[in-house]
Amino acid sequence: MNKSILRLAIPNIISNITVPLLGMVDMYIVGHLDSEDYIGAIALATMIFNFIYWSFSFLRMGTSGFTAQAYGAGNQQEQTNILLRSLAVATGAGVAIILLQYFIAHVGFYLLNGEPAVKGYALDYFYIYIWAAPAILGMYTFNGWYVGMQDAKMPMVVAIGVNIVNIGLSFAFVYGFGMKIEGVALASVCAQYTGLLSFLLVWNIKYGWLKQYANLKVLKDLSSYIPFFKVNSDIFIRTMALVAVTTFFMSASAKSGKDVLASNALLMQLFILFSYMMDGFAYAAEALTGRFIGAKDRIKLKFLVRRLFVWGIVIASSFTLIYVLFLDQILGILTDKQNIIEFSRQFHVWVYMIPFAGFSAFLWDGVFVGATASHQMRNSMLIAVAGFFVLYFAFSDIYANNILWIAFIVYLALRGIVQSFMASAILNDSR
Repeated sequence: MNKSILRLAIPNIISNITVPLLGMVDMYIVGHLDSEDYIGAIALATMIFNFIYWSFSFLRMGTSGFTAQAYGAGNQQEQTNILLRSLAVATGAGVAIILLQYFIAHVGFYLLNGEPAVKGYALDYFYIYIWAAPAILGMYTFNGWYVGMQDAKMPMVVAIGVNIVNIGLSFAFVYGFGMKIEGVALASVCAQYTGLLSFLLVWNIKYGWLKQYANLKVLKDLSSYIPFFKVNSDIFIRTMALVAVTTFFMSASAKSGKDVLASNALLMQLFILFSYMMDGFAYAAEALTGRFIGAKDRIKLKFLVRRLFVWGIVIASSFTLIYVLFLDQILGILTDKQNIIEFSRQFHVWVYMIPFAGFSAFLWDGVFVGATASHQMRNSMLIAVAGFFVLYFAFSDIYANNILWIAFIVYLALRGIVQSFMASAILNDSR
């Protein structure tokens, strides 16, 4: 079982790690420009894009779970149908986002707190990067489909290529052409479309034989979308709740001043780095859980969960040790603004707590996605989010930014605890 987990987890970890590493490169680039306002601008713009794209994370998670179950059942027709339906939804949503960009920007930046200069830079970034929407959502679909097909290597290769292009173009546009934050955004757009085209090319080479099962008439059969949207509506609500926490976290940070905003934005990169590492194992959980449920093998499913949590404890321990020993050095790589690094030290203890507070939630998410157990995912998230907001508003006047971090840690822990109680229904039902 360990071999099966690592065969899927390692490529996904490599793929996922490129995402926060790219975010860190972007932070490094803007963190060395002539104003710390660029750091806050990236944070604000990222909040908007997180809200947009995490709203459509069901394209990856729903596609992964359904595809894995079709794979376990050996149903090639359904494997193909799932990809076609998901791509159709992704394309339509991507075009709609572009058409609504001015409305999104007006509402989003109106609701967020931030100084005028920071918002101005954030808008410059936003109006360029928004054009990547169809490519990003299309890649969500392909990522989910490949994981469901037990194939983690192709998404890894594409992710590495995308991020090499992105990093290379970012340095070229910013330092070669003097484009500043606009160059970072344009590089990301170019890289995302490179990734989508790469996925299409790889699919045609490796899975082109599935074309015999392709029938575009399935896109007109609205009833075939019902299971997809039934599961994904729960995932959507769950994701919106998650986005509400992360968006509120940065909005509250901005309200506390640009030093707190910049500090929290830097420290949050450490959570993001850990989360993408854990998501590698969550993706493995998705693929294997769906496969075992499709094959109706409850014994292997239970053994899988036990092995996953052993790996989770190992990863959480490793990250905690790294953060305790090298947090200042990591922050020093992200920015040369020593005043921000010094200011952030009063909040380091909360970063140390993130790995053990959060690892079980990531693993259970993977199991629940593979089982298409969307109700449980939604309900556990809503309970954890309620805990976050109750704790923050009860003590925010007393503990300021510290209570923001405490509420975030409690939110992470509650997700895993509640999911643990809900998991028995999944583990004892082979469906």
